[in-house]
Amino acid sequence: MTAERSTADILEAAVHVRAAARSATAGAAGADAVLAALSEVVEYDHASLARWDARRGRHTTLAGSYPGEATAYIETRLHRDPVFAVLRGPARGGLWLGDVPRDLLAASPGFRDVLRPLGIRDGVAQCLFAPDGRYVGMLNVSTRRPRRAPDPARAVVTLLTEALAAAVDSRGGLPPGRHAPAEEGRRPGGLSPRELQVLAELAAGRTNREIATRLYITPRTVGTHIEHILAKLDVPNRAAAAARAAAWGIAPAP
Repeated sequence: MTAERSTADILEAAVHVRAAARSATAGAAGADAVLAALSEVVEYDHASLARWDARRGRHTTLAGSYPGEATAYIETRLHRDPVFAVLRGPARGGLWLGDVPRDLLAASPGFRDVLRPLGIRDGVAQCLFAPDGRYVGMLNVSTRRPRRAPDPARAVVTLLTEALAAAVDSRGGLPPGRHAPAEEGRRPGGLSPRELQVLAELAAGRTNREIATRLYITPRTVGTHIEHILAKLDVPNRAAAAARAAAWGIAPAP
């Protein structure tokens, strides 16, 4: 099989993933089909799609093939792993195991205690975000075989993240035959994705400096975002903005 044909096969498989993801947007029922289609894009030994439950402060697995201990780690501890802070950073790109710095791997309980005992040598973890900036869940893919380079599947997995996010988003999807009103297609309050992130952190009671640390920006930039948020929402202070966020159900990423 030529490299060009291999790439074509991967792209064709990606179309099937997107179709499966569209069918899964109403909930977990189609998540297994999404992972099955994804196996044609990137071969794996274990994989999972997990939804972030903001109220409970944990992930919930919608579909997956990891052993019980690994699944429990993804659901209850992964969001505290040092690697997760990199995953949900400003770049928001998938993190392939072969690209993780050695010192970060050494500090990661997930790799040391969960993946390495399974013989995992490669794979990708990808945080998933809704168009309004909400963190909605993540994709984990692991293999015992190192990936070849160059690997077209890397770029394809990145291109699929929007569809995968829609598949895990608890607010995603409408019953067949219904269409979202025009207003539902807009971001709340006309805020930008970054302003929505800042609003969510503000609503959690964090200071400008704490927000800056979590979002990898400066406190001064946070202050500017908050000024814009107050102006766009036409509210007098942070408390009023936080109340608006609560009414919209906006919660910070873990």
